[in-house]
Amino acid sequence: MKLISICPSNTELLAYLGLTSSLIGVDDFSDWPESVNALPRLGPDLDIDMDKVEELQPDLVLASLTVPGMERNIEELKKRKIPYIIVPNPKTLTEVGESLLFVGQATNTYDKAKRLFEKYNLILENYHFLSKQIEKPKTLYWEWWAKPIFTPGADNWLTEMSELAGGRNVFQDKTEASVQTDWDEVKKRNPDVICIVWVGVQKEKVNPKVILKRPESEQMAAIKNNQLYILEEPLFCRPSPRLLLGLNKIASILHPSIFPPMIENKKDI
Repeated sequence: MKLISICPSNTELLAYLGLTSSLIGVDDFSDWPESVNALPRLGPDLDIDMDKVEELQPDLVLASLTVPGMERNIEELKKRKIPYIIVPNPKTLTEVGESLLFVGQATNTYDKAKRLFEKYNLILENYHFLSKQIEKPKTLYWEWWAKPIFTPGADNWLTEMSELAGGRNVFQDKTEASVQTDWDEVKKRNPDVICIVWVGVQKEKVNPKVILKRPESEQMAAIKNNQLYILEEPLFCRPSPRLLLGLNKIASILHPSIFPPMIENKKDI
C-alpha cells in the first residue's frame, strides 16, 4: 500500500507497525522515525496541501481530528474522493494502544498490531503495579501552552500517566481534557514538580527563564527544590506508543528507586 500520514502520531503508529517504507508523504511536523525526514512534505497538519496529496495517488491517507481545524482535511479528502481513515482521538493510554489495532486493521498488519498491543499493555500493567508502592504521590503541574496557559485536566492521558508514575496532576479536579488557567491558579496549587511540554515546540527551544520570570515563581515548592523540567514534547503530547517512553522518563524522575531507569534508546516501547 502507498500510505500518507498527515499527523505526527499517525506516522509513529505506522512506524511501530513496520510500515515506514510504505509511506510516500507526511505532514511537516512528522519527525520520527528519522527516515521520514526524506519524504515529501505536505504542509502543517492544519493546512495540508491536498493538491500534493492527490498528485501522489495514495492508496490510503491516515487523517486525524486531534486538533480543532483538522476537519478541513477530512472535507477535502472526501471532496477529492481520496481513500482515508480517521484514527480515533484517544483520551487514555489504553486507547492510544488501541489505535495500533485500528491502524493494523486498515493496513493488513493486524497480527503485528495485536502483538504490539499486548506488549504495550504489559508495560502499562507493570507501571500500575509499581505505582501502588508509592505512599506519597508527588503533585505535578503540566504546561502544554504558555500564552494563554493550558494544562491537561482529568480527561487526558497525562493525568493517567502522572498516576502511573507515582504522581498526581494538580489539575485533575477539572474534567476537561485541556484546561485554560493562569499563573495565579498554578501558584495556588503549588505543585512539587513542574513539567513543561509546549505542543509543537522542541525541547531545545524552550527557555526555562520564561517560567522563572513569572511573578513569585521563586516562592513555589517546585522552583525552590529545582524540580522544573523541560521535557520532550513528542513523548508526552502525541497519542502514539512513544508515550510509554514519556511515562518511563517522568516515573524515573519522580521515583528513581522504584521505577525502571530512563531508557536512552528511544526506538522501542
